[in-house]
Amino acid sequence: MKPIWGKTCLALVVSAAMGVGVSAQAADDCPLPGNLRVVIGSTSTGGDTYQVSSMVVDQLADKLDINAKVDAVGVMPGFQALQRSRHGNTIMIFHDGAYLGNLYGVNGYPNIFDQYVVGPTIAINPGNAYLVPKGSPYESMSDVIEAAGNGKQIRVAIQPGSVSEIGFSALKNAVRLKYPGKESNIVAVNTGSQADKNQLLFDGAVDMINGSVQANEQYTQLPADDQKAMRFVWLTAREDTIQQTNESGMGDTTREQLLGYTTPNVSVPMDDSQDFTFDKEFFFLYNKDMDPAAIDCIDNALSDIYDQGEIQEQLKKAFFVPDFKPSKEASSYLKEKNDQNQTIINDLEG
Repeated sequence: MKPIWGKTCLALVVSAAMGVGVSAQAADDCPLPGNLRVVIGSTSTGGDTYQVSSMVVDQLADKLDINAKVDAVGVMPGFQALQRSRHGNTIMIFHDGAYLGNLYGVNGYPNIFDQYVVGPTIAINPGNAYLVPKGSPYESMSDVIEAAGNGKQIRVAIQPGSVSEIGFSALKNAVRLKYPGKESNIVAVNTGSQADKNQLLFDGAVDMINGSVQANEQYTQLPADDQKAMRFVWLTAREDTIQQTNESGMGDTTREQLLGYTTPNVSVPMDDSQDFTFDKEFFFLYNKDMDPAAIDCIDNALSDIYDQGEIQEQLKKAFFVPDFKPSKEASSYLKEKNDQNQTIINDLEG
């Protein structure tokens, strides 16, 4: 077994090798199972949640010398499996959709801050984007806001109750701030997969879609007369987040070009003093009764992994941004993020 669980566990391994007796109390300092199931809030093994989880979990398993399997079970089965796992045999990795679903009142989404332990953040997908056809009259988000304010309905394809909807809500809020009462001109067309959203744009059934740099960049390279040709108009990620990606960017779109679609180059006001930005972040979730020592063990192992630097290179190659925050810091940070987005949603509903 690899002596890599921090000072206490290192002492246990050394003591065992020397034939020194180890108390049961000390052995419990790292109470992780030899087989760990990591459920994710997605059923896709090709999506960003699975990609991030696989990279991080593989390194975690190697670091802790355990077997760990990423299981793409989906949102509700993931929460249910986590609820049943009081002894830490099952943990979960998900993204901001875990709390946004609850804020939007989606059936089955719990309040994660009450029902679970929020663990460490591990990565950001900086590619959350909004796109229009290349032939669209809307050259910018300012054009979209102005059109809605002047009575034009803008149809936006989103997946309801998740990361794609919070950008939609921010756009409606921006219209409300500048043109009170006109925010209803930003119209949601609720759908499911990215392929479904793309098809609605291809067919001219919507004016704008939520997409991603990873999934949609290829369509932005098509000639304008191609029915599938798209154009980015907004990346919700913070400018600092995009700055941390590789200079080459994604596909044929450089980092410098991507920065042109972020604040401050694109303005979607959140209030009178700041623009809305949103990083899609991935993090661990634990059962409420999971042993705090096991949580600390994972925190310490991940801290070592991120200190070594290899995981950063892996993540960046796949156009993710490394984003490790230990559990206590991550929990406070994500709760603040939850509360900020709740304000936007409540303002629109009020």
